[in-house]
Amino acid sequence: MRAPAAFPWDEVMAFGLGRLGWPPEQFWAATPREIAAALRAHRGAGGTTTDRAALAALMAAYPDA
Repeated sequence: MRAPAAFPWDEVMAFGLGRLGWPPEQFWAATPREIAAALRAHRGAGGTTTDRAALAALMAAYPDA
């Protein structure tokens, strides 16, 4: 039986503190389940991205002004 892999702290901290910009208090208060949900949301549902036409439609429907 193999030992479990070490928890990837460097990658998780880089994501939470760096990519998401969470302050340390928020990062350390988050549960592993919350961090995993943030990662899934960041990656997008099913790994899809918004194409240019969909982005233009969203921008037209929800203008900044």
